[in-house]
Amino acid sequence: MTQPKVGLITFGDHRAHEWEHVFQKMTEPRHAAAVAFFEGLPLELTADTAVARTKAQIDAQVDGLRAAGVEALIAHTPCWTSPNLVLRGVQRLNLPTLLLGNKHPGTHSTVGLLGAGGALSQIGFPHLRLREDFNDDLAAKALPFLRGTAVKSRLMGKTFGLFGGRSLGIDTGTFDPMQWKKLFGVDTEHIDQLEIIRRAELVAAEDTERMTTWLTRAAGKVAYNDAKFTPEKLAFQARCYLATLAIINEMGLDFVAIKCMPDLTTHFVPQCISAALLPGPFDHNGRREPIMMACEADGDAALTMEILKEISGGLPVLFMDVSYIDDERGTFYFPNCGAFCAWYAARSDDPAENMRQVELRPANRPGGGAITYFTTAPGPLTLARLYREDGRYRLAIIPGETVNISPQEYETFVQARGSHQLPTAFIKMDVNVERLIGEFGSNHIMGVAGNHVEELIHFCRMMAIEPAFFD
Repeated sequence: MTQPKVGLITFGDHRAHEWEHVFQKMTEPRHAAAVAFFEGLPLELTADTAVARTKAQIDAQVDGLRAAGVEALIAHTPCWTSPNLVLRGVQRLNLPTLLLGNKHPGTHSTVGLLGAGGALSQIGFPHLRLREDFNDDLAAKALPFLRGTAVKSRLMGKTFGLFGGRSLGIDTGTFDPMQWKKLFGVDTEHIDQLEIIRRAELVAAEDTERMTTWLTRAAGKVAYNDAKFTPEKLAFQARCYLATLAIINEMGLDFVAIKCMPDLTTHFVPQCISAALLPGPFDHNGRREPIMMACEADGDAALTMEILKEISGGLPVLFMDVSYIDDERGTFYFPNCGAFCAWYAARSDDPAENMRQVELRPANRPGGGAITYFTTAPGPLTLARLYREDGRYRLAIIPGETVNISPQEYETFVQARGSHQLPTAFIKMDVNVERLIGEFGSNHIMGVAGNHVEELIHFCRMMAIEPAFFD
């Protein structure tokens, strides 16, 4: 799990007389206590041993935090300090900032906290103010902010790889690369998806054999038929995965989206093996860092997946269709066109346990090949989706839970779907269905394990993006 990189500066009174006779004996112990407290939390802390009281000291500490690559700042005002000096440090570092004071009656901390916070509000600098002592309440409020806002820094400089163009006329999958660059700091590389096919032909036979052997042994079932799902087709899909991974590594891509349909699914093979493995933490070579991949060239979906990955500390992410709603039971049925991130088959740290739940079934497409079929393991889930209204981004944020449905309900669902069976997540969400249908801005939605609602709200605030709720 990746943790946010956080810097801490404790600001002190710059007046010599007041510092020496009043505030030093209160500020310095609280600075040491702050460092010890935040070092005990799940984050990477960088802090100087000294309190910063002068412009030169503040500048030096800020420069040190910048060199350390911190992603968020804790501006600690345990006692009175001049607000303009706090602003100097905050503006010089220019990172998401948590202003921290305390409840002690003798420190004058609240005065300094409100003075600095009010000044930051006047210049439009988003921040969070907390008046808490070093306890569980502080941790519960600070960690979601630090995790959520650190993503703003992490997105800056990332590169998105877009293989192909708009798929199946899905306009909500398109995006403006320059809007991304301005708002998120993300660059875009456009790659023809036939480059995957070309590179697949160059993959070494032994590499292909190694991966297909792992797939067929690890999967719970491999349902070859005599028509379009054959060992040769699966080997071609394995080569496509290996080719895509090679392109990602060579071009330095951080996350990707692939058009796939209808070109590759009609004339070659679907990219379902890639969609099942890239966003997860393992493949035939063992454990590795998840690489977010969205289907159908959905750029905003891929960016949402990257945000969810970073906010959750590096967890795998699901890409799903908003497909069917069982109004009577309040259950949402979210499949995908042929692949889910395989980690969600069991939510296990053991790749073998996940893969045992995955079936490789014939794809219902002209090109043949396999889909990865399973239903997701139960557990908490945070669903999200970036979408635009009149050019402005909103982020849908929905807490939910993947559940198991009864065998009778599942059989009814299978019969209703007919021959076109797909991997599916059955999800409970406390939403107003009419509002969701009336306002949600896409046919695709993403999900990550756990509850990360507060983190996403803080991220939206830092990015000036409106969060959208449907409860």
